Amino acid sequence: MTLEEAIRNRIIELAKERNITINMVSTLAGLTHTTLLSFMNNETHNPRISTLLHVCEAFDIELKEFFNSPIFKNVIDE
Repeated sequence: MTLEEAIRNRIIELAKERNITINMVSTLAGLTHTTLLSFMNNETHNPRISTLLHVCEAFDIELKEFFNSPIFKNVIDE
């Protein structure tokens, strides 16, 4: 799995745990819906770390908690 796929999967996982939609994540993160949806739909690549920080704020977690998941154990470099 690529890093992009892992990040997408982690966002989906956290949203499901909290029973919120991706649109709600973008609202809580203070991001435009197109910013997050474009990444989630594989239309844009390599999100900025600042975008991920905002996503983490929406989930009320730190970046280290976001990346502290088994999803990232088998990430490959393309």
